[in-house]
Amino acid sequence: MKHLLFIWIVGILTLATVAQEDLQPRSYRLGFTPFPYDLTMEAVNFVYDHLAEDADLVLHHFDNGIPWQEALEDAPFPDALMEDWRARKAFTPENTPILLSVTPISITRDSLALYRAEQEDMPLPPPWDGYRFNHPDVKEAFYNYVRRAIDFFDPAYVVMGIEANLLLTNAPQLWEDYVELHQETYTRLKADYPDLPLMVSVVGTAYFEAYSPEYDEAAQRQAWQEQLYDYTDYFAVSWYPYMSALMTNDVPETVYDELFALAGDKPIAIAESGFPAEDLVLAGLGITMPSSVEQQASYMADLLAQADEHEFVFLVNFVLRDYDALFQYIEDNDLNRIWRDTGLYDETGQARPALALWKEALSRPYNGDS
Repeated sequence: MKHLLFIWIVGILTLATVAQEDLQPRSYRLGFTPFPYDLTMEAVNFVYDHLAEDADLVLHHFDNGIPWQEALEDAPFPDALMEDWRARKAFTPENTPILLSVTPISITRDSLALYRAEQEDMPLPPPWDGYRFNHPDVKEAFYNYVRRAIDFFDPAYVVMGIEANLLLTNAPQLWEDYVELHQETYTRLKADYPDLPLMVSVVGTAYFEAYSPEYDEAAQRQAWQEQLYDYTDYFAVSWYPYMSALMTNDVPETVYDELFALAGDKPIAIAESGFPAEDLVLAGLGITMPSSVEQQASYMADLLAQADEHEFVFLVNFVLRDYDALFQYIEDNDLNRIWRDTGLYDETGQARPALALWKEALSRPYNGDS
């Protein structure tokens, strides 16, 4: 009997080994931000512990202002900023590549990024409150800021403009100035770091006027092809299809085909994404989007299939765990609700079905370039 049991165990282990060897390699890394679901060290530890287990990429996303004057003078950055940077670097799991995302555009995507010093997103002091994107001081300060962030974090990839194409819609009078800043910064940084992938991220739904009528599709596509394409190494997409007329319905295959066709010969990356696993109620807009863990899993399955088909470079699900607990500190409004239930862990820390699909992909051997 023991002999038969031994043979059975050996057979199972052999099958497991064969199955591992037969797994399809993946071209893409899978990552999250370390965005904490609560203002506690327990929340910080939970997020970073699971980044070590559930990801092979960490997105450090800075969309909260720039120390403009200090960057211009190449002076020491404010203590609060450096404490944040040092903590992130210390907590990042060892040997895990970093995607660094920074931007000269405000979080509202309609003006120059605000000032970061003792606090985030402080009002711009004079003369910065009167500068345009292409002012020489803005160009020099932003270049210095990105360079210092790169040298500090030693990232594998850099986004140097987050959802930049929203500026074209929200403040079109500033667009040409921004393009001048972006092109010049990209060119200078590429000379400094020739092997480091540098990119701008764009909102993918902006290229589909049928689903997002607030965007001028023709203008968006022209801006991508004529002004951004030659100044980005990847087609990096911010992809939240439920923030459009698609809502929480399935994304048609034709949308993915048309979106990724825009990449041309550029590698494709999903710079950030998410899908609600619970009903999304936007009371201010009078909108309720029914959703469920099954719908989130279906969205994840489709996106991972696209990652395989188009050989993505990376795929980021922005929120790791639902942040319901934060609502004791922040205002309960539509903006704060939009991403609340997009975690692959729910608010109690329980894994959702989409996480199993994610981890299945993560278990496959990675054969990318970095």
